[in-house]
Amino acid sequence: MPIRKCKICGREFYVKPSRLKRGEGKFCSKKCQFEGQKKGKFVNCEVCGKKIWKRLHELKHSKSGKFFCSKSCQTKWRNKIFSGPKHPFWEGGIRVYRKILIENGIKPVCARYGLKDERVLTVHHLDRNRKNNSVKNLVWLCLNCHYLVHRYNESVFGDRGEVVS
Repeated sequence: MPIRKCKICGREFYVKPSRLKRGEGKFCSKKCQFEGQKKGKFVNCEVCGKKIWKRLHELKHSKSGKFFCSKSCQTKWRNKIFSGPKHPFWEGGIRVYRKILIENGIKPVCARYGLKDERVLTVHHLDRNRKNNSVKNLVWLCLNCHYLVHRYNESVFGDRGEVVS
């Protein structure tokens, strides 16, 4: 007569030999069996902080070690982390000037005449080197001013003498 101990509550119970051969007989009741299958823990969503249940399998096989409550939270995280030099299609940052100015809090206003219409604003490189994307080298100019600066070598800052922000 095979007597076993329950893996959850420790109570002793009888198990048929045929069930032992099949690998069964680990739990004394359906309640303990359910508790035994409930392996995992609550974790917080990396983006919004919402508590979510993850099984052990999911906890072990996460490549990033981060967990998300939905695909939209995962996408928000991924877009923030895998942008710029970490993106697979990164080309050295030649065309990211607008983003650099906006992320550094420089308001889109023409440096020569103070125009605020974003539809006609472009970014000008003060040293004319398109690969030098430091914040100090970039200014906002409207299309007309940008043309004048490049074509007629006019002053970037016009009559003002300094950048308007």
